[in-house]
Amino acid sequence: MNAGSAAGRRAAFEAERPFPLDRYQVEALDAIDAGRSVLVAAPTGSGKTLVAEYAIRRALDTGTKAFYTTPLKALSNQKFGDLVGAHGADQVGLLTGDNSINGDAPVVVMTTEVLRNMIYAGSPTLAGLRYVILDEVHYLQNPYRGAVWEEVIIHLAPDVDLVCLSATVSNAEEFAAWVQTVRGETRAVIEERRPVELQNLYLVGERGTDQLHLLPTFLRGETGQARPNPEAARLDARPGSRGRGRPTRRLRTPGRVETVARLAAENMLPAIEFVFSRAGCDQAVEQCLDAGARLTGTDERPRIRRIAESHTNGLADDDLRILGYGRWLAALEAGLAAHHAGMVPPMKEAVEEAFAAGLVRMVFATETLSLGINMPARTVVIEKLSKFTGERHEFLTPGEYTQLTGRAGRRGIDETGYAVVCWSPFVPFDQVAGLASRRTYALRSSFRPTYNMAANLVRRYTVEVAHHLLNLSFAQFHADRDVVSLDRQLERSREDLRRQRIVAERGAGDIDEYRRLTGALEAERRDRGGGRRGGAALDALRPGDVVVARGRRGKVVVLSHDRGRGSAPRVLALTTGRELVRLGADDFEGPPAPAARVELPEPYAPRSAAFRRDAADRLRRAKVERADRAAERTRNERVSELAATVAAHPVAGDAARDNRVQAAARGDRLERDIARLERRVRSRTESLARQFDRVLRVLEAWGYVDGWSLTDAGQLLARLYTETDLLLAEALRQGMLDGLGPADLAAVVSCFTYERRGRDGDRPLPPPQWPSREIPGRVRKIERVWRELSHNEDDAGLPETRPPDPGFAAVLHAWVEGDDLEAVLADDDDITGGDFVRNVKQCVDLLRQVADVAPDPETAQAAAQAAEACTRGVVAASSVVGR
Repeated sequence: MNAGSAAGRRAAFEAERPFPLDRYQVEALDAIDAGRSVLVAAPTGSGKTLVAEYAIRRALDTGTKAFYTTPLKALSNQKFGDLVGAHGADQVGLLTGDNSINGDAPVVVMTTEVLRNMIYAGSPTLAGLRYVILDEVHYLQNPYRGAVWEEVIIHLAPDVDLVCLSATVSNAEEFAAWVQTVRGETRAVIEERRPVELQNLYLVGERGTDQLHLLPTFLRGETGQARPNPEAARLDARPGSRGRGRPTRRLRTPGRVETVARLAAENMLPAIEFVFSRAGCDQAVEQCLDAGARLTGTDERPRIRRIAESHTNGLADDDLRILGYGRWLAALEAGLAAHHAGMVPPMKEAVEEAFAAGLVRMVFATETLSLGINMPARTVVIEKLSKFTGERHEFLTPGEYTQLTGRAGRRGIDETGYAVVCWSPFVPFDQVAGLASRRTYALRSSFRPTYNMAANLVRRYTVEVAHHLLNLSFAQFHADRDVVSLDRQLERSREDLRRQRIVAERGAGDIDEYRRLTGALEAERRDRGGGRRGGAALDALRPGDVVVARGRRGKVVVLSHDRGRGSAPRVLALTTGRELVRLGADDFEGPPAPAARVELPEPYAPRSAAFRRDAADRLRRAKVERADRAAERTRNERVSELAATVAAHPVAGDAARDNRVQAAARGDRLERDIARLERRVRSRTESLARQFDRVLRVLEAWGYVDGWSLTDAGQLLARLYTETDLLLAEALRQGMLDGLGPADLAAVVSCFTYERRGRDGDRPLPPPQWPSREIPGRVRKIERVWRELSHNEDDAGLPETRPPDPGFAAVLHAWVEGDDLEAVLADDDDITGGDFVRNVKQCVDLLRQVADVAPDPETAQAAAQAAEACTRGVVAASSVVGR
């Protein structure tokens, strides 16, 4: 292509745009024209994808190829539809785990994992590749899948230019500098200005009235400098509005129904309200619908119904009924919808299309909506500034706040976008203002060598090149820069620790001994009353443990844990009289401890009379020593003795006792912080290449590498792309998946992909339901291999492979056997339609890999048959693109 024609095509491309190009877009296009890779970091909705479109146009004009990668299949499907509309179906392909459409086209959309796998496999499809667009490249910090982006950037051919699209990050220049070290000339193009001005607002309810205060979070003074609104601060600090302990206030958190009404009255719809809970999103829609909220006109409802039907026409009537279609459609026609991972894809996609068309005006969504999906709104509401991570509640980071509010304001439609934060009794206004004023969002690497990565490096490169490639990672690049600041932080913490120790040790008596005694006294007092210790002891019980309850119940056998969200720990147990009982900490004399153990009958079926009869017989035969009042007296005596010892200790009479105790406690925290910082320094100065060597030692010990070459088992491992890659490879190698029919094989394979939501590693899992006699033995063998592997990983200083989880086995077995959606969802109360579809599709992807690599041809055939049997009904309908 000569310069004249290139300039002409560039001019034609710009002329086709609905808006004049922004400065940063022009800079990015100049970089592409100059043959450079480019990183574009800009706010959501600012037009980053125009840069990707230009790279695609250049590829089509020059007879080369462009690959467009995204982190999620849903985004790939959406982008595929957009590009087909722009360039025609013959020019665009799609490659995901669900779909393979026109894969040899000059423009192919795919998930980033697909591209990584193609690179490792040396796929001929890579021939002629000129541009790779890495959309949502900030996803590389995802702890589970982020390393894939770095693998792609490192391993792509040198003549391929990258177009990296990212949310605004504070270290964009650093990331671009890394890409330049790996791939050559790279331009960082940064745009911090939003295309639509954002106004931050604070929404406060008042008790006893239906009044809502909608206040600006910031005001501009005479100098134009924004400062927190003093009126909002005064309102939040009114007498009686905030106190100690459980708050009793004149203020309240606005309700969802009244929030929608206020937004409608202020002409601030359409809006997205982020509710960090699936159940909360669904409840919000129900509340608004039940309150009679109607945000659409009579002429809009038929259009909404057509959109809904076009996305769900692949679902059977019975499936629609189970998925609550009628109520969902009624809400949609009223302009209301939820959007979260618990919904099946066809219903989520209908919500997205109706919202994008301006027909649905209020969506209650989890934060998954903040990634990539094209759903800008006039207003974003954040119901609360903390979210549950699966283990704990954590406050939103400035980066997360920026991501969520990035959807506020539609370019070309809105002059102003609104970000509304609802009042909370636990978050003061100054904290809200502080979060909204900060824009720090640093990109961090999650890269680490995996078993599959190691196998592919051994297969493709010499030892020197492999180590060099690992040292090219963004993780190592960033670590080398980070050590200096960590060393400074360590120096400050050590000096602070020295000062705290001086305060703690100044006075009579040994402060550490005194704290150990007071801690022991508090623990004994808690033990005497059960309380939190009792809850922890309950969590530690396992199915089959025999414990002694208060009163007439006597000895019982534990069947499972029965803890609802937010409730105290309980166990489901069986008495010698065959009665099922739910017991909490108060049902025991002190923290419960196993007094004996029995094997529970199989299959596990507590509602079966035969199961209960057999279990009760085993329980009656179990010999236990019943706790008596003497044990209680002994505990009371220990408490009295400890209390007397504490009172007589020299520190107890020291006037500076409290200051010394506080200083010692601060010293303990500083010691922990220093240890953590020292570990971070070691982890950064210890190169990834050395971590890679540890991975190789494990692979060599297990027979996957021999020197610097792959064994047959290593060749198999190199083709398995899953979080549990080595565990699955070993199961295949040892024949643990051989001799199974399609349904049994699918059930066992699900153990490698499934992981319970919100799983707490310290709490025992409930006993799985075994759908056939063959499965439990296979799973136990896999668990034994996992235990051996995790010991080896611990010895090598490597992260532990996630354990196999059979919690989805019964559900998937039933689905492969042909059960309908209603039947399989009835087997597990905690799983939603969306969860079911996602987990089945993950297992289908792995079954297809097993079909490709299994050494036993019959196992490969069974895996292929299982994958085929899974892809029906709601699963098949959720894999369709281009509706």
